[in-house]
Amino acid sequence: MTEVRETRLPGVGVRYEFTTSSGQDMGVVVHHDGRREVLVYDQVDPDSCTSMVSLTEGDSQTLGEILGVSHVTETVAAVRHDIEGLAIEWVDIDDDSSAVGTSIGDGAFRSETGASVVAVMRGNRSVPAPGPEFVFEAGDVVVAVGTHDGLLAVRRMLSS
Repeated sequence: MTEVRETRLPGVGVRYEFTTSSGQDMGVVVHHDGRREVLVYDQVDPDSCTSMVSLTEGDSQTLGEILGVSHVTETVAAVRHDIEGLAIEWVDIDDDSSAVGTSIGDGAFRSETGASVVAVMRGNRSVPAPGPEFVFEAGDVVVAVGTHDGLLAVRRMLSS
């Protein structure tokens, strides 16, 4: 399996990079708002891109279907369409976030924003349905569900 290198981009999202079997370096920047940028790096100067394609969330889903996404991704997309008005957001907890060391209960996210923290990714493990006593750590990725406005509020609360 190809090695994928992951770099967190605070305030932006995550960049994934890999080298194809033919030796071409590529990357994908996954923005917090669902946009994706597919990058092809110059073979002589690996810090320079020779081309970039920007994709909306819908474009990314279409490309994923063509390339053969997993059944889990297809199921999440179907659920997202079934729940009108709700969305899912992944929010990175950076080292300088005021959320580090505080609990879900301390944040009162549901009562303050109407959005719910439904899972937290910590390293290689996931914590589904964390309780109010769950304490955030730097590097956590919070998965929240709510309205667009509610999720923007959660992002502000976790990023400040």
